[in-house]
Amino acid sequence: MSAEIFKLHKINPEIRKVKKIVEALKDGAVILYPTDTGFTLGCQLANKNAIEQLRRIRGITTKKALTFLCKDLSNISTFATVSNLAYKTIKSLIPGPYTFILPATKQVPKLAQHPTRKTAGIRVPDSVVVSTLLEIMEEPIISITAKLPSFEDDFLTPEETIDQFIKLVDIVVCMEEYNFLGESTVIDMITNDFTIMRKGAGYENVSYLEDI
Repeated sequence: MSAEIFKLHKINPEIRKVKKIVEALKDGAVILYPTDTGFTLGCQLANKNAIEQLRRIRGITTKKALTFLCKDLSNISTFATVSNLAYKTIKSLIPGPYTFILPATKQVPKLAQHPTRKTAGIRVPDSVVVSTLLEIMEEPIISITAKLPSFEDDFLTPEETIDQFIKLVDIVVCMEEYNFLGESTVIDMITNDFTIMRKGAGYENVSYLEDI
């Protein structure tokens, strides 16, 4: 059975459609949706069954930590312990293509934490569609790059990505056009000795952190 498709306007996403997507997420749906960095698989942060389904689709075990999307900095503070230095740095970078690895608070379900480090990967994407979705959802959404373990080519077109996942997810969110930046830059902020774990989009704006 194919997924239900919702086409949203890139700048003015239709609220009626977004509310239907949110209802589905809260009912346990796994969705394919576009962020600023690329197509992503997502589900409700605390939905055990949905997270397990998402892991099956991606072919990953519980040893693989999941990233989730927050709508703003205050939202991040609810789910992670943020030092003053981390707070200032994150504030200067969001919204944008950055994943921040931070100590998880008790608000983060164990299913979404790193299994041994007790950390969370958190992003605030620069996407009107995702911001609207998060605003109406009123809670974070799981975010993991949409690619299949049996398909090694990371450079699929949006149409090819949708074709790959349309029968595996419950909902596909698409737009008329996309402007993907590529994978996010990952910054470990567990301590104030920040570490760039992956150089991705926007790295030129944070390369100075490697010298701190």
